[in-house]
Order: sequence, then C-alpha cells, then structure tokens
Amino acid sequence: MRENLSHTHADAPSDWVRRCAVLLPRAAGVLDVACGRGRHVRLLAGMGHAVEAVDRDAEALAGLSALPGVTTRVADLEKGPWPYAGRRFDGIVVSNYLHRPLFPHLVAALADGGVLIYETFMSGNERFGRPSNPDFLLRPNELLEAFGGELQVLAFEQGEVVRPKPACVQRLCAVRAEDPAGLRLPESV
Repeated sequence: MRENLSHTHADAPSDWVRRCAVLLPRAAGVLDVACGRGRHVRLLAGMGHAVEAVDRDAEALAGLSALPGVTTRVADLEKGPWPYAGRRFDGIVVSNYLHRPLFPHLVAALADGGVLIYETFMSGNERFGRPSNPDFLLRPNELLEAFGGELQVLAFEQGEVVRPKPACVQRLCAVRAEDPAGLRLPESV
C-alpha cells in the first residue's frame, strides 16, 4: 500500500542509502523499488551501477530514462504481478515505501552476495504527520523479522530522526551471504 507523500527532499539521497551503497559490488545491477523521481537512481547510476528504476508514476520515471545506465519500468507493484520474477539483482533499494506482500519477492530477487537497503516509516510517525495510517507504518522490529531469517543483517536502526525532517523510521541493511565477514558499513558518509 502506498500513501502519497510530499517530496520535500526529492533530490537529496538518503544518508542511510548513501552509507549502505558502498557495500554494493562494483558495477552492480541494482533495483530501486518505487523509486519516485529517482533521488537514489541518480546516486547509484553516478556510482557506476546499472539501475532498474520501477515506479507506477510514468511522469516521475520520464526524467530518468535518459540517464546513462538507467532502465525504467512503469509498474503498479501493488495491483499487478511482480515484474521481476526470475531476475536477480546485486542490490535492492527501497526507501519511503511499504507494501508488505513484496517482502518475499525482494528476498527472491536478491542475488548471492547482494545487498538489500531498506528505509521507511514506522509506528510513531503519526506524531510528525504523514504517513500516519498504520498500514503504511512498520511495526517495531518488523524489518528484522521480515528479512533477518533469510539474509544476514549488517545494520538495523529504528526510532526518531531529525533529518531530513522529524520522523520515526526503520532502516535495515542486509546481505545474502553465508559469511558476511569483512562487510562493514562506514561510520558515516
């Protein structure tokens, strides 16, 4: 489910995504789920990755289709079939989007050694504005429960943030690897 959010920080990549993106393999194939206007698409393509940008908003995607290394796909991920059945990605980014039925598809689409970078709103955010509908807010530890059984969690955070605006968020960075030894997030970006 998707609640329409204002894009007050539409051009600035998330600090979390920037920090975790350094773990992606060189020249990775990355899927940006519900990418909106492409703040992370631009970041990832600028890092030399081949990015598949998917969103239901064709107008938002139109500005991305001319970027080198970027492929766009208009798809309603909530009403249509999963458009990436059988495909695997070295990285998957999900930011400010929650549709719980996609969780198993995200795990299945992550290649061996691939990195999942997820960040969205959680319960408590209703104090700060939208989204406030519980259907669009993660429960405490929900990302850990959804992905921790199949992926190796490298980092997890939840709680209040002040940047880019006050909110309650949950963040997860996980890898599909038997032994994630040596994979460490930098302290900051």
